[in-house]
Amino acid sequence: MPDSLRIPALPSPRGRAPGVAASQTEEKRTHKMPTVALVDDDRNILTSVQIALEAEGFTVRTYSDGAAALEGLAGKPCDIGVFDIKMPRMDGMELLRKLRQKSEMPVIFLTSKDDEIDELFGLKLGADDYIKKPFSQRLLIERIKAVLRRGSPKDNGKGTTAAADKAAAGEAAGGNGREAAGVIERGRLKMDPERHACTWGGKDVTLTVTEFLILHSLAQRPGYVKSRDALMDAAYDDQVYVDDRTIDSHIKRLRKKFKAVDTEFDAIETLYGVGYRYKED
Repeated sequence: MPDSLRIPALPSPRGRAPGVAASQTEEKRTHKMPTVALVDDDRNILTSVQIALEAEGFTVRTYSDGAAALEGLAGKPCDIGVFDIKMPRMDGMELLRKLRQKSEMPVIFLTSKDDEIDELFGLKLGADDYIKKPFSQRLLIERIKAVLRRGSPKDNGKGTTAAADKAAAGEAAGGNGREAAGVIERGRLKMDPERHACTWGGKDVTLTVTEFLILHSLAQRPGYVKSRDALMDAAYDDQVYVDDRTIDSHIKRLRKKFKAVDTEFDAIETLYGVGYRYKED
């Protein structure tokens, strides 16, 4: 790794070498804190980022490569993952691909500044965000918090209450959709934000946090066009910048997942040069 990317080594917290063990301090707290799976082959990054995250109240489990992380996460999942891309034994892309076969844990990728292709491929695999090296620990912490907020049913990150969202969705649907306790039903689509559950024709469709928020935004107002900027606002925190291709990648993944349960799925329409809209049955 180039010297410009290296972070000075810091002493391991409480004399513990960075590895797969979780922080003991956070486990003793009376309330459950979010758990972060930090995966990187650079020991300096593992140690320094772990210290910074634990200082913010996170529980951290560290892994030095994708294979170790896959084994550890199989028996004890985390709330969010932060994965380096280039690692020995199993890289971050392969780790995400294997995890997505059975888990929708939010994932942030750490990428080198010239890895645009890796970023796009990671988003297609289902990553929720990415951050380029070298990065500030404060920026990484804010990105982690932003992704976790996006997955919370209590707040969409922009101060909109669940009740207001529900009322807006019912009014926009003109009575065609039925909302009960936040549940949205649009034809064969049913979305329950409180449980982060989505079904199509009664069949479960497993979505990432970002995919769920994009689809939820479209389904709230069927027939109305949502620009890519509007979908970015619905799915991402204000502090996070993404480009048009990011939204397009998520839309492609949404279509693929729904076509896996219904080959004739066509509810998400593309209006070239304008955006997307949800077409109700």
